[in-house]
Amino acid sequence: MSVDLPARIQLREAVTPTDGLLEGPRVLHEPRKEYELFTLRPLSRVIGAEIDGVDLREPLTPELREELNRALLEWKVIFFRDQDITSAQQRAFAANWGELETNPFIPKGDDDAVTRFERTAAMPGYENIWHVDVTWRPEPALGSVLRLVEVPPVGGDTMWADMAAAYDNLPEDVRARIDGLTAVHDYLPGFDRFSDPALLAQWQDRFPPVEHPVVRTHPETGRRTLFVNQAFTTHITGLDRAESDRLLRYLFLQAHTPEFQVRFSWRPNSVAFWDNRATQHYAVNDYHPHVRIAERVAIAGDRPF
Repeated sequence: MSVDLPARIQLREAVTPTDGLLEGPRVLHEPRKEYELFTLRPLSRVIGAEIDGVDLREPLTPELREELNRALLEWKVIFFRDQDITSAQQRAFAANWGELETNPFIPKGDDDAVTRFERTAAMPGYENIWHVDVTWRPEPALGSVLRLVEVPPVGGDTMWADMAAAYDNLPEDVRARIDGLTAVHDYLPGFDRFSDPALLAQWQDRFPPVEHPVVRTHPETGRRTLFVNQAFTTHITGLDRAESDRLLRYLFLQAHTPEFQVRFSWRPNSVAFWDNRATQHYAVNDYHPHVRIAERVAIAGDRPF
């Protein structure tokens, strides 16, 4: 026996806030090219892969450098296990991608190009916010190579988000709205709660606020990438403050989508190499008061467009 249903079922009014993430399918583009010089194991559909068969103590051949670069561009962050390397070898590996840069706000390792994150019971971590490194520079870093010198007994993972996938999945009207906009980036929001004011004041003239596109074009892949982050982006140019804050909050949320993320659990002698032009990252601060010591080498980048 059939049941006749009303032509239009009336539901009570129930609307969730529109300035947030919504459920439903995500558009995910998974690279499927083969690699000849190493074995690659994806850790998610779109971002993050472990590489076996490469010894970072050895110089890279041009062919290996080219294939590793393809893996970096396709997977945005690549991981190497069981790499007992020194700071000098870490720098030498990173230098295959260009000139190395320094960071005046983070303590140094054994070289100006090495930044050292030493987190202890007395100095807990504060990198637990989704961010892109040094977007307060006119030419933000191309990428970074990170190794953990001391791994806590539990916790201390790092997460990365694919910001090209985040852009691809924005509603069409949002993409139309933000294409062509620029935003201001400043080092002060990311450091003023944890750094010596005298140190911050010392660099104000050297690093004034800079403008970057809200959506940048990756210089090698051509993909459109969402390029604002909560640590350093202060406002969108040309919008009043309330409208800018509202739009930025929405755009910042996109990095929180699990389908765009990979989470890496560190072990001794693990190394991560990420594309700073295409990702955001987040250092999970769940290991305090245990010690976590990491050293990072950053590769100088170019001006976003």
